[in-house]
Amino acid sequence: MSSTTTPRATFDLDDPAFVADPYAALARAREEGPVLWHDGLGLWVTTTHAAANDTLRDRRLGRIFRSRAASDDDPWTVFDWLHADSILDSEPPKHTRLRRLVAGAFNRGHIERLRPRVEQIAGELLDAAAEQVDGGRFDVIEAYAEALPVLVICELLGAPASDWKRLRDWSQAIVRMYEVAPSAEAQREAQRACDEFAAYVEALAAERVAHPGDDLLTALVEERDGGDRLSRRELVATVVLLLNAGHEASVNGFGNGLASLLADPAQQEAVLAGLDDDAAVARLVEEMLRHGSPLHLFERTATTDVELQGVTVREGQKVAALLGAANRDPALFADPDRFDAAREPNPHLAFGAGIHFCLGAPLARMELQISVRALLRRLGALRVVEAERRPTFVLRGYERLVVERVPQA
Repeated sequence: MSSTTTPRATFDLDDPAFVADPYAALARAREEGPVLWHDGLGLWVTTTHAAANDTLRDRRLGRIFRSRAASDDDPWTVFDWLHADSILDSEPPKHTRLRRLVAGAFNRGHIERLRPRVEQIAGELLDAAAEQVDGGRFDVIEAYAEALPVLVICELLGAPASDWKRLRDWSQAIVRMYEVAPSAEAQREAQRACDEFAAYVEALAAERVAHPGDDLLTALVEERDGGDRLSRRELVATVVLLLNAGHEASVNGFGNGLASLLADPAQQEAVLAGLDDDAAVARLVEEMLRHGSPLHLFERTATTDVELQGVTVREGQKVAALLGAANRDPALFADPDRFDAAREPNPHLAFGAGIHFCLGAPLARMELQISVRALLRRLGALRVVEAERRPTFVLRGYERLVVERVPQA
């Protein structure tokens, strides 16, 4: 690869300033071209909406999972099959088969029937937060956003609500592996979490075989397509993926989006005035997802040489769709750095595109619409008084986001 002719990205993922706010650097990278080589990552990265969209939709760019385990008793064994047997890390024909089976279970109405329960969970969490408020302030991540999606997943699967913290901790340990350079400690914690999480789901699935219920896990256990069904490992991998992806998208989408909204008092005033309008709340949530993308980097691997926006991605090379860059592309979004709660159309890529478009997107959207509406209805105008970001780029969100009510004149 010629160093003089290959367009290169120069942003540094180890720079805390970049991780804290990558958008200016991503905009500068976009000026260099739609597809750039990143020496630090050792792969191609996209900087525009068109390039990211092409990457996600081109079937020659696949999710190719590479095993970490050297043997069946390797500490990475469970981590490996939790990914290799999931929809996210499979390609056709396996992906087609898995998605058909899982979608069949999802399509039994499990998501929409949850709406009243999600509203109830949101109300209960806000009630509890009100009792713990310190001087009128509370951390919306710890007291609200962290718990809600996991409690919803518990409800969806028929798992005990009292287990939500264990499930959250397992999920957070596993997704740390998706960052660019996880530490040795993070790797050990991910291995442990995979072992414990898989054993938990297997026990829960065995209980559903013996005692079926009206929940998604029972539907997954029973789902058939002719003589086909999910294997034991595929079933467990599906449940683990559902929690990991659903939790991170909801928590980070909520925190990032709420912070963006509260940074603009005029936008917040308009949103508060339109909380009874379902369409307005839906537009708000789409802008929360666009402006503060919860997932910034999604890798694909070329299965043959692929021409991508004027660059040749060679067979075996990886290309990362930078979703945060795509969602701030001025070619698609007017004044892209401005948070516009009424933005329409809003063709963001927060949930991906193509065959790997997020299967749980309807659930995440419902959770976000209910949770942000419930928060603002209960508390009214808010402002951020303390914010601490997670030191991560791939999955970008807040560790803490402390808010308080805006005093009324």
